[in-house]
Amino acid sequence: MDINALIARIKRRPDYNQVGMILCHHGVVRATSRQGRPVRGLRVAVDSARLIQVLDEARKRPGIIEVLVEINADRDLNVGDAVMALVVAGDIRENVINALSTTLDAIKREVTHKTEFFV
Repeated sequence: MDINALIARIKRRPDYNQVGMILCHHGVVRATSRQGRPVRGLRVAVDSARLIQVLDEARKRPGIIEVLVEINADRDLNVGDAVMALVVAGDIRENVINALSTTLDAIKREVTHKTEFFV
């Protein structure tokens, strides 16, 4: 998973001159669950059809030029491993921050399902 490679893809777009901000999310496996239980790792399942829909919706938001995502799915991940990279490029800060937040929430709520492995 390489956020710099995702950014490079955006920079190669013919409409890159409209981009005023690129915002990135890089999720990693943490050592505890939200409830504080020790975790040794996790596995993520992805609804690919829904992911395409979520990304299409995000790209239609005002001022958004591109939204790219990589998810380490269907494999066991350890603490510290990358889970997801999400990159949003757009015109102004308000549009980009809102799009990243909304898209990330939709991916976590509607696209992915994680199974945590506890210590």
